[in-house]
Amino acid sequence: MTASNPLQVQAFNTFDVAEQIRATPGWTQHYQQMSPGHFTGLVRYLDLQGVEIYEECMNTRVEQNFSAPPGSLAFCFDRSDNALYVLNGESRNIWITPENYQEIAVVFGPDFVQGQGLGGEQLDGLFMAPLNCQQNALFSRWLSGTLTRLAQTIDPPSREALTQQLLDDCLYVLDNACVCLDRGALQRRSDERAIMKRVGEWAADAPEETLNVLELAHVAGVSLRQLQQAFKAYTGMAPAQWLRLRRLNSARRELLSRDAHETTVAEVAMHWSFWHLGRFSSSYRALFQELPSETLKRNVVRRSR
Repeated sequence: MTASNPLQVQAFNTFDVAEQIRATPGWTQHYQQMSPGHFTGLVRYLDLQGVEIYEECMNTRVEQNFSAPPGSLAFCFDRSDNALYVLNGESRNIWITPENYQEIAVVFGPDFVQGQGLGGEQLDGLFMAPLNCQQNALFSRWLSGTLTRLAQTIDPPSREALTQQLLDDCLYVLDNACVCLDRGALQRRSDERAIMKRVGEWAADAPEETLNVLELAHVAGVSLRQLQQAFKAYTGMAPAQWLRLRRLNSARRELLSRDAHETTVAEVAMHWSFWHLGRFSSSYRALFQELPSETLKRNVVRRSR
């Protein structure tokens, strides 16, 4: 009889950004859809008891406001630009993924980090900086292929051997990336990240609050021009567009939590400062590929069953 694979790769297909969040437990995350289309995502996950591998795919642009699990150290490989981002539990960040985004990450848990002496002070100045080297693409492809093989193989490596290989390889890639650092670009990125960190903290602490662009610049503690530059670098869009998409996502969450017996599309639209119902419906449909009335009716159908 063939032995079962002790290294179980779990896979989750998702159809809403909220489902994508639930598929990656332990992270502090807030996702919002930022480009048109029916959202589809995939999360593959391997738990090595203290070390985890995550692979995440999403078809639409998504705003991610996130921080890693407390005490952890994460090596995240963005396969859209082959950059490595190092995070710990204190790295709180906001950015917008491109369409058809793919990322794969190795997350070393708190006990492993402490046992290996991977203190944060050794990585000062590197957290959330885009680290590039030739090995990034090779290693991320190997990680993705490893998840595929482990989901199929009947003769997997030992948990201990794979864990040690992941640690050695991540540190090797990090070392090579540090050699290639552009210190000037790193400082600019650090300044922009500080601005977006303040925006992200406001967005996470007040997810349903609405502001205009001048109020948002005040929250970030910078001029409107500096805010625009940081948004261009991190999200590829203007702050006003980001605020509008944020309000559309908030309206969708309200429509999904209510039904037609409790509210109307017009009431929800006005609640989120959309004063022209026709334009709201058009913008909503362009982003989510359905009318707001269809979203609202979905709850009536579901509750009538």
